[in-house]
Amino acid sequence: MQTLKRIAAALCLASLAFAAQAQVDKPVRILVGFAPGGSADIAARLIAERMKDELKQPVLVENRPGAGGRIVAESMKNAPADGSVLMLAPVVVPVLAPMVFSKLPYDPAVDFAPVAHVANFQFALGVNGSHPAKSMKELVAWYKANPAKANFGSPAPGSLPHFFGLMIGKGSGVDLIHVPYNGGAPMMNGLMGDQIAAGIDTTVEMIELHRAGRIRILGTSGATRSPLLPEVPTLVESGLAGVEGTSWFAVYAPAKTPEATVRQLNAAINKALAAPEVRERFTKLGLEPTGGSAAELARRMAEDTARWGPIVKASGFKAD
Repeated sequence: MQTLKRIAAALCLASLAFAAQAQVDKPVRILVGFAPGGSADIAARLIAERMKDELKQPVLVENRPGAGGRIVAESMKNAPADGSVLMLAPVVVPVLAPMVFSKLPYDPAVDFAPVAHVANFQFALGVNGSHPAKSMKELVAWYKANPAKANFGSPAPGSLPHFFGLMIGKGSGVDLIHVPYNGGAPMMNGLMGDQIAAGIDTTVEMIELHRAGRIRILGTSGATRSPLLPEVPTLVESGLAGVEGTSWFAVYAPAKTPEATVRQLNAAINKALAAPEVRERFTKLGLEPTGGSAAELARRMAEDTARWGPIVKASGFKAD
């Protein structure tokens, strides 16, 4: 009996020692593959500010812009798997890039450990403020009556707005031509200049021109209406069954990060996302705070791979 008690005590001490080792015990860096001032950067900084209190460690944001976040993703492969280096990335990095690049310097399934889903953000489809279509139903009818003008613009080839536009075309039964631009601002200029019939970008990027009457947003992409535009119906509400999709931000750690460390980081992020001030700032950025477990993030990645994979494959698009 005494021997069993000694074994139990030893196992307990061993598990406590392992748990202690698995805790984050040094400053944390959150890598962001985009420039300071953008929504990814601001989201990371809002989270970092509150994570430091929970982790009792400094949490800093480090911007390494370039290649749509792929530079940061590559660097994550060789980062220490101890919770000291994290990455906040949009869905493009772990889900879309593997579909459009035949040679990636990282493999999300092998090199990343999902930590926490952070926020969703919706897309919007808009037309010129003087366009005759006042609804998606009217735009689809206009496309069918004007097949030579049945097109849409996106901020970049291979972007989610690009593939979301193809999803809209399939859902509406219209063969839409994609017109790629080099950024959201040039696309908006093309839309206001009547060079394209419609444009697709994130809701937050289009909303000010919509409010000014320069463009007219006809629909948003989420399962529910955008909190930024509650008066605008979703595309599903507008009759386009199954035409739904959002982009998102999530936090990842290097693969082989201990499970206990992932749980600790996940708890800190969820607590940050629950703060009313954070939720308010996110909403103003057009972000819908989410949170949840690491397993839920992994499921979301699988769901979006299944959602976008057929659209990307059917398009034949390759980025390299």
